[in-house]
Amino acid sequence: MATSTPKKTRRAAARTSPSDNARIYDTFIVGAGISGLATAIKLNKAGYHNFKIIEKASRVGGTWRENTYPGCGCDVPSSLYSYSFAPSSRWSNLFAKQPEILSYLERVSDEFGITPLIEFNNALERAAWDDDVGLWRLDTSNGEYLARTVVFATGPITESRIPAIPGLESFKGEMFHSARWNHDVDLTGKRVAVIGTGASAIQFVPQIQPQTKELTVFQRTAPWVLPKPDIALGASSKQAIERFPVIQQSWRKAVAGSLNVINFGLRNPAFLKPVNVAARQLLKVQVKDPALRKAVTPNFDIGCKRILFANDYYPALQADNTSLIASGLVKVEGNTVIAANGERREVDVIIWGTGFDVSHPPIGQKVFNDRGERLADLWASSSPEAYLGTAIENTPNAFLILGPNVLVYDSFIQLAEAQLDYIIDGLLKIRDRGIRKLTIKSDVLKTHNERVQKNLQTTVFNAGGCSSYYLDQNGRNFAAWPWSLQALKRRLNVFNLEDYDLTYGQAEAPKPVKSNRTRRRKAEAVTG
Repeated sequence: MATSTPKKTRRAAARTSPSDNARIYDTFIVGAGISGLATAIKLNKAGYHNFKIIEKASRVGGTWRENTYPGCGCDVPSSLYSYSFAPSSRWSNLFAKQPEILSYLERVSDEFGITPLIEFNNALERAAWDDDVGLWRLDTSNGEYLARTVVFATGPITESRIPAIPGLESFKGEMFHSARWNHDVDLTGKRVAVIGTGASAIQFVPQIQPQTKELTVFQRTAPWVLPKPDIALGASSKQAIERFPVIQQSWRKAVAGSLNVINFGLRNPAFLKPVNVAARQLLKVQVKDPALRKAVTPNFDIGCKRILFANDYYPALQADNTSLIASGLVKVEGNTVIAANGERREVDVIIWGTGFDVSHPPIGQKVFNDRGERLADLWASSSPEAYLGTAIENTPNAFLILGPNVLVYDSFIQLAEAQLDYIIDGLLKIRDRGIRKLTIKSDVLKTHNERVQKNLQTTVFNAGGCSSYYLDQNGRNFAAWPWSLQALKRRLNVFNLEDYDLTYGQAEAPKPVKSNRTRRRKAEAVTG
């Protein structure tokens, strides 16, 4: 009969006996979502095969695996929200829904031979640079691994956020976050409170509104919600796209061009003034009740916060069983939820649409730099910084995908692919030139981020009159890139070794660390 091995014993065994875990990998990839899969595929294409990829869950997909709320989908057209090397003719809509995106990622993983390479149900617990041997030590739920370099492909949207509300523990009903949707809860005939009006809420509110007895939406800040130019793609359209790849290519280019225009406006807010006027006029058509229209009209320039797209959100707010409270939730007393403006509602279910903690990436809790400092501790009073969203100070041979200040209004997949061109060029140079340790130069990082922050001051993100998740608690913009996507791609085209401090030489295989039991036996022999 098999018996389970305690975690500490397994880890000690991994350090003292030869095993696959003791192998030194050239690269260790953490995460098998959009970025992790692309990393593995591009490494294989580059002839770089000595890598390990782990995933904490039992399947690929990242945020598209975790988010299963009703109506979940993408707000970037599916032609662009797909890998450049793996176009698809199977999309059912111009804007794909979550099940199809997840299916697409799983299919790509299988077709490119990545799925068999992934070690599933294995979560990173601690990653620390060992300067003595020039290697990363990666403690996982399945033991310790060693690697010369590491790619953190865990993504910026991973940890759901529920605010600390006084009295929340007294609530007796059902409660869950949209990113952890509880499909076992039947909302039929229930009094439901939705907290937040962000990208997730505007998608699931219209889906649950017809089921509920009473739906109360708590809105702290009104978002800009524009019509979504979505249409269904029937069988004939799919067949045409599959038969004539030029359609897919043209579609992709057209979408990219449209997003470039939006990005130009975000960088130059004066050009968005007519759009602001048009959007306010459109609200007069979309929302008939003057009081409700006033409540849902944003008091900041379009683009300052994330632009949202939906055709059914405003109709759901105007339904007879829906009420909007233009104020945030501040207190809970039993099953009574209380807004900052004093309004009270008795509810049976609370659904949190309060987004994610993006200003303090969760991966920082697990990563230690070459000084033994936990990244999360360094970021506690400020937001993270990186060079081109990729290289972190005093954190050698490590690369972050979709890190600080690379956000452009575009497809996350496009951004990840652009960064991977840079990262893989760096990984090849580390391997082929015998580089033992590579660390971004402090002056390069400082100059880069000072320039980024200076140029962000005139963008709509900083000058649009809102407080958004782009800004940290100190008002510093940790997310946005102040120039065009083309400019970002140019900067990421070549990995310039002159930007880094380099140490040459082969990393050493660390000497086995004796287990605590062996140490105790030696101590007993000496004292006995």
